[in-house]
Amino acid sequence: MTKFHLLVLIHGMWGNPIHLAELERIVQETYSEPTEDGVRLHVLTAQTIREESTYDGVDWGGERVAQEVIDQVAAFEKDGDSVVRFSVTGYSLGGLIARYCIGVLHQRGFFEKIEAINFNTIATPHCGLPSYHTLISSITRGLGPKLLSRTGEQFYCVDKWSPKGRPLLVVMADPERVFYQALTKFKNLRIYANSVNDLTVPYVTAAIETTDPFAEEDINGIEIKMKEKYPCLIEQHRLPDVPPPKPAKPTALTPQWFKTLKPSKPLPPFLQFRFPLNIIFYSSLPILIPTILTMVLIRFTLASRSSRARVKQLEKESKESQTERLAYVLAELEHEMEEAVVDFIDNPDPSPSYLSSEKSRAHPIISPTHHKIANWLNQLPIQKELAYFPATRNSHAMIICRDVKRFDIHKLGEPLVRHWATSLVI
Repeated sequence: MTKFHLLVLIHGMWGNPIHLAELERIVQETYSEPTEDGVRLHVLTAQTIREESTYDGVDWGGERVAQEVIDQVAAFEKDGDSVVRFSVTGYSLGGLIARYCIGVLHQRGFFEKIEAINFNTIATPHCGLPSYHTLISSITRGLGPKLLSRTGEQFYCVDKWSPKGRPLLVVMADPERVFYQALTKFKNLRIYANSVNDLTVPYVTAAIETTDPFAEEDINGIEIKMKEKYPCLIEQHRLPDVPPPKPAKPTALTPQWFKTLKPSKPLPPFLQFRFPLNIIFYSSLPILIPTILTMVLIRFTLASRSSRARVKQLEKESKESQTERLAYVLAELEHEMEEAVVDFIDNPDPSPSYLSSEKSRAHPIISPTHHKIANWLNQLPIQKELAYFPATRNSHAMIICRDVKRFDIHKLGEPLVRHWATSLVI
């Protein structure tokens, strides 16, 4: 009989298991041999929440992954083996799904027989997606809950998930609820966040903080702070001691000048063209951009509509089967909340920060909901690690080496992935 340590990996929004290929490869290389007490690591990468299924909400994603875990344990037991330890790592949305998943497992008595070891998240919006004092942020906050279906509503904390009307992310952070209690079962809690340049999941929510110490600072100032606290993660991304000389600029309107026409931040490799194709491409942008945006909006709308219909059917099937799925969790929470005081509704902040007259493009808006979630979660013994990728426009995918085959720059995230792997307790 073989004993296993089951490690579950959960990808993010619009994702699929391929996005976590580097995490799986590196962790399996790191722990290719069994431990001294004969326990082998087995990696389970979530399969049931691919791509458009991620629109269905953190809750249904958590239910699906929890069922995958139950099925995997049952498969081992059928072969005469057993799972004795359990760990989970979620990337982006996958971190929220992981927190919901362990709540479901805890409610089913999973951790009574299996030891909870490592709980990790990487670039996860634990406090929801924050807003900024910008037009783009206002648009995305208005459209996000509509275009991303149930998940979008939960991202922006505008859902009324509980019987008392609280958003799901607030319920999941409440120390009195099963999701928080499940986190306390794990021996090691560690989260990774991008300190700069994460346009998808900013530092304040990924690191569960209410202030951003890196906002409105130059790169050198940020690096000094990073070196003081997180030297191991930035060693391969540090600035040179002496700045390189600036290259000579070619004469305007010459062929060499046209070849240098690039946006301030590099495009993906498949959109980078040589002269003269780059001129044709840039001259077509006034037509391409509106066309692409229209196609994206149409796709989001159709996917969101499909997701809402799918969730409605899932809830119907859950009620009919009377299984311990979402309906069971809702019923338990409703019973518990009858005696609870819901501060979020009964005692709103009289002067929320999102009404502040201060207009800053660098500082995110920290809402009362964000404060509440962060204050609760920071009561846990969470170890926080920061990644530092200054030479990129959006570091969200780089932090897990999401697509090293198409984007060479994603390889810069390997030191962080190896730090994650070697920090696991197996």
